[in-house]
Amino acid sequence: MADAPYAPWVLSGEALVAVVPGRRARGLLPPELRPLPGPVVVAGVRYSGSPVGPYHELAVGEPARLGTRPGLCITTMVVDSAESRAGGRLNWGYPKQLGTLLWDDDGDERELRWLERNIAIRVRPVGPPAPVLVPLRALQRRSDGPVVVPGRLRGRVRLARAEIAVPGVDALAALAGRRVGAVVQSLRFSVLPARRPIGRWASP
Repeated sequence: MADAPYAPWVLSGEALVAVVPGRRARGLLPPELRPLPGPVVVAGVRYSGSPVGPYHELAVGEPARLGTRPGLCITTMVVDSAESRAGGRLNWGYPKQLGTLLWDDDGDERELRWLERNIAIRVRPVGPPAPVLVPLRALQRRSDGPVVVPGRLRGRVRLARAEIAVPGVDALAALAGRRVGAVVQSLRFSVLPARRPIGRWASP
């Protein structure tokens, strides 16, 4: 499909990350997944390059397992590109929805705001940059069942003070507050084709 290219995708840009310890976003996990203890990850990304062109993205990832496989399940994800939404759902089962996302730079500070829900992630770097290469694993449910989504992230990371703003009546309100975070510049994110698990993947 021309408007939803098949995996793999290679994306470039800049990411804002906040880590929320000890609290759950209360997102709805697919029935095959079980929650795991651990921090919730909130990420705001400005993609300058992707198979569907530039776009913004805000995502919430919760620790979970599929059988014995641990990973992050993306329970909330909003983008401002219809092509990205289509590709994300088709390839990996990401729960992408369309929204209005506004990126703002103020000196070193960066912010990404989701206007419809008035949710924002804001970070200010406090440390020197260092190279990073991180393998990633997402656990999602696609139209044909549960899948494992491998990926790789590389770039230059700076530790940061992060703040997440969420209205008190929102389902994600538990994420609000000051957090440990990071800015990832010169980001290169490879999302590989999803794999259907085999074996006792559904065991509780």
